[in-house]
Amino acid sequence: MTLLLNATYEPLRVVQWQKAVTLLCQGKVEVLEFYDRDIRGVSISFKLPSVMRLLKVVKLKSNHRAVKFSRINIFTRDKYTCQYCCKRFRTEELTFDHVVPIAKGGTKTWENIVTACWRCNNKKSGRTPEEARMHLKKKPQKPRWNPTLTIMIGIRNAPESWRDYLYWHMELDSDE
Repeated sequence: MTLLLNATYEPLRVVQWQKAVTLLCQGKVEVLEFYDRDIRGVSISFKLPSVMRLLKVVKLKSNHRAVKFSRINIFTRDKYTCQYCCKRFRTEELTFDHVVPIAKGGTKTWENIVTACWRCNNKKSGRTPEEARMHLKKKPQKPRWNPTLTIMIGIRNAPESWRDYLYWHMELDSDE
């Protein structure tokens, strides 16, 4: 796998080594980092690229940068914390809750869905938080993070050569 960067050094995607070699042979990229492994052909041999940068800027469509509306992104936005009892849970202990239930005109949007533990979700049932006498930790809204920077979050075994390019806007782990 090779990390492909835009000409601006923003991470774009991870590509298979075959695609990386194709881009390199087409002269569309420069190699910034290499693995300690060689690619060998009948009459050619070179180091396997680890990180490559496109020579021309690729403009991304605005919808490419939009955070996808999904269960895992709802949990991530809410930091795996029930928005009613404010306790943090593992993924399998969580569900999502419609703040205004669908039966009462609620919609399936970022602004109407929150992370909830099973206990609080059952307690709230088909009611609004006010009707259930429950309070939201914070008002739900669409996340503003940049998905190109979240491609690899959670993968602790990313190659060392990628780290300078992936973690620009993330807090670094201490070595303690």
